Amino acid sequence: MPIVIYVFSLCTFTFGLSEFVVAGLVSAMAEDLGTSAAVAGSAVAAYALGAAIGAPLLTAWLLGQRERTSLALALVVLATGSFAFACAEQWVSMNLIRLGIGLVHGMFMAVAADVAVKLVDPARAGRALSLVWLGLTLALALGVPLGTLLGSLWSWRAIFVGLGLLGLCSLFGLLKLMPRHPPPMLVDGSRMAGLATLWQWPLLAAACLAMLVSMATFSFLTYVSPFVLRVTHGDVPLLSLAMLMFGLATLVGNLLAGHLADRYEVVRCLKVALVLLVLNLVLLYLARAQTWAVVSLVGALGGLFFAIVTLSTLRLLGLAKQLAPEATGIASGVSIAAFNLGTALGGAMGGWCIHQVGLAYLPLTGAACALLALGVLQAQASEGRASMLRSGLQR
Repeated sequence: MPIVIYVFSLCTFTFGLSEFVVAGLVSAMAEDLGTSAAVAGSAVAAYALGAAIGAPLLTAWLLGQRERTSLALALVVLATGSFAFACAEQWVSMNLIRLGIGLVHGMFMAVAADVAVKLVDPARAGRALSLVWLGLTLALALGVPLGTLLGSLWSWRAIFVGLGLLGLCSLFGLLKLMPRHPPPMLVDGSRMAGLATLWQWPLLAAACLAMLVSMATFSFLTYVSPFVLRVTHGDVPLLSLAMLMFGLATLVGNLLAGHLADRYEVVRCLKVALVLLVLNLVLLYLARAQTWAVVSLVGALGGLFFAIVTLSTLRLLGLAKQLAPEATGIASGVSIAAFNLGTALGGAMGGWCIHQVGLAYLPLTGAACALLALGVLQAQASEGRASMLRSGLQR
């Protein structure tokens, strides 16, 4: 694999820790600032909303820039934003900072994923993409559990100071190791034309599926801290263990999905993963009082989610190569946007569920979204088969 793909993995580790560590610190942040868990959870939604906006729009806007310049800019915003968040005292300013970091997060992931897939032959595309996501999963496997523990027992603000320093280190690595390439040739109006070509039903349906999967996962994960502490009646070490299991499983799920996608049909793999996601969330509700069952199921949730992230992104990029080959970079941004929009909506939906029916029912809310995602995939697959049959009859 080209060395730049491993550089991307280091950078996605930094961004992954920035995005997901808040989920494990919701209770500590709420207690420190004297607010509710639902309000503290809005920091997760604000970040995800920024990524949903930034992934397609910033990717399109920076289309004519050197990819190295765009990625470095994203890391500068990440580092300064993390330092600012560590010093903030009001939720309005904190959420605005998270929104700003999220904007460049989405663009970074979109550009890095697109570059990685283009650098290798199609037979290794799944492994290349899984290596880009490897940093994200390592952040979940190692950084988030440690950050959750230290932030809950010591200071959540110190975690974000550390994130700022890590962002600066990632920036240095990128500038040192990523080669300089000339900016791509850009035809006038191609930015908007690229966005317009993505406005096609198969691509929109694929993005809708990604959004629903993220809603299913983060309607629960955004509030995993109060769920484990109040519903399961666990303690902080148990919460950290649950986050560790989630992170380790994302690592396995991501790498496994990359290999499976290079060997089997992506749609078939997605169907299996979605069925397992529905079952996992239903079991989280049924076994909510069993501490070790909850820890195991939270871990399985991480593996399933990141397997679907990899499979869904590859599927959307494959559709884009067929329907909008000139806009695969923006298509990557649309995929990132869909997952992050789902994260934001999932956090909002989880907060609504807490107020309306209580923390215990969060997993069922996610299961309903996962079931809907399975329906979208099945409907699109059936439509594709019917279209192929009609084409065959016409010939």
